[in-house]
Amino acid sequence: MNSPLVTLLTTLTLTSFATAQMNHANMTSTTGVTMMGGQGMAGSMGTMMRSMGGLDHLTGRSFDRAFLSMMIPHHQAAVQMSQAILKSTTDPQIKTWATAIVSDQNREIAQMTALLRAYGGPNTQMARQMMGMMGGMKSGAASTDKDQAFVQAMIPHHGSAIMMADMALMRSQDAAILKLAQGIVTAQAQEMVDFQQYLRQ
Repeated sequence: MNSPLVTLLTTLTLTSFATAQMNHANMTSTTGVTMMGGQGMAGSMGTMMRSMGGLDHLTGRSFDRAFLSMMIPHHQAAVQMSQAILKSTTDPQIKTWATAIVSDQNREIAQMTALLRAYGGPNTQMARQMMGMMGGMKSGAASTDKDQAFVQAMIPHHGSAIMMADMALMRSQDAAILKLAQGIVTAQAQEMVDFQQYLRQ
């Protein structure tokens, strides 16, 4: 059963998907990266739910392999978004968040890549599914709204990571994956709260 915190954050995330739709659809003109092209968050939400549906049918080592295969490109997308905003932002808080995301998620990418070796390498189907969702990201021009757009985009991105990690906490029996998933939930849940507070200022 999902924890109350994860249930609350899932609800928050679904709401954020809707409110962030225009920001994700137009990321080229806001943060320097674009996600999902013209489909925006409506398309990405549907893809994410289908991806999670794929995870939901897996158990044991098959689940672990698919989870890692999907979380790596998901993390890579967050790193790309953060690296892009670091090139233009002058907001100390945005710099702090983006720097932490690059550092933390690159470290977790290395951990997951190492773990995948024990599972025979990535599940290419699941990896392609996630890369397809994240693959619309590309360089672009920044605008005066780039900082707010970055935060609005990271809320649903973190939320989807939390939902995937929560599935791992319920399904995985690998101690290393359980530790990784708990770390993702704990860190990114707090960041989501901080992001919401930032947007309310």
